[in-house]
Amino acid sequence: MPIRLAVPNEIMPGERRIALEPGIAKRLLDMGVKVCMEKGAALSSHFPDEAFEGVEIIDTPAELYKGASLIFKVQPPSLEELEMIDDGVVIVGFMQPHKNEDITRKMCEKNITSLAMELVPRITRAQSMDALSSQASIAGYKGVLMGADLASVFFPMLTTAAGTIRPARVLIIGAGVAGLQAIATAKRLGAIVEAYDVRSATKEQCESLGAKFIDTGVHADGEGGYARELTEEEKAQQLEVLTKHVQQSDVVITTAAIPGRPSPKIITADMVDGMKIGAVIVDLASEGGGNCELTAPGETVDYQSRVTIHGPLNVPSQTPVHASEMYARNLFNLISPFITEDAELALDWEDEVLANTVLTHDGEVKSERYRREEISK
Repeated sequence: MPIRLAVPNEIMPGERRIALEPGIAKRLLDMGVKVCMEKGAALSSHFPDEAFEGVEIIDTPAELYKGASLIFKVQPPSLEELEMIDDGVVIVGFMQPHKNEDITRKMCEKNITSLAMELVPRITRAQSMDALSSQASIAGYKGVLMGADLASVFFPMLTTAAGTIRPARVLIIGAGVAGLQAIATAKRLGAIVEAYDVRSATKEQCESLGAKFIDTGVHADGEGGYARELTEEEKAQQLEVLTKHVQQSDVVITTAAIPGRPSPKIITADMVDGMKIGAVIVDLASEGGGNCELTAPGETVDYQSRVTIHGPLNVPSQTPVHASEMYARNLFNLISPFITEDAELALDWEDEVLANTVLTHDGEVKSERYRREEISK
């Protein structure tokens, strides 16, 4: 039977992205998939219903989910949504299993196959499916713009009739996708940029974008492109070297996050005490509690009227058009290889990407990575 794809409105407060965009909808329709979307679901992403030519627009979530065999989402399904969803369907989206054990349990009870986009392996073949990277690039870009907006100085050097304005000093901590995009954006704005990451492999990437790489002597390259946890001695060594650079900076952007785990605390309260008056920290790792000890996730803190500490949440949602376009492409690239000529879904569990991305299937939690992380807590 041909796939019936359902794309609902995202109900989480502040979520402006949608898991489908008109171009991807057309490609799915051309493959024979029956595509259905909740009325007005894409308006927050600035896509009107009329832009989805050939897509069936349905008034209510209950009607939308009835008979659906495949569901595309951004945020995890709520327990209320799961009650409306038929047993045995396939759901693709961010699942955040570490925060949503009750939802994971409910999906097992309903025999739902869930593919968690945060579990897509970081291998060459899966780059086009890597939603963490596509969304992180937006966060890095927006984080620098937030820093420039909050800063009390210009980013570029300016020569004016009133004299020369020196460029701002910007420090990027964490050189993953978000950090590298932040470096590129800060350089485009004319700042002097320094960058730091515990993974030694990122040095060349940072320098290729025009940043001066800070070498603390600590190297912690881990599995899957992430950094391993530091020892206490390594943390002390990192702290000693980084303190000087943090306290010389006008703006610090922190991006060191590990999905499913608390963000490492890199900037201490003592470091902030020594920062310039008027300095800014934009903590893009706020979803996991933040890289700064003083970060309040979702808030902007005016610390002792000296330093502004901004802890934004769900940053990619602030650029909903391109965030939705990239995310929808990630979903399509993950699922389309398993759509047959008859528009049926034939998931191949021998496929390396699929085997690593699955969270629940056949009433069980299948993700070895998730199980290992739960045990190690």
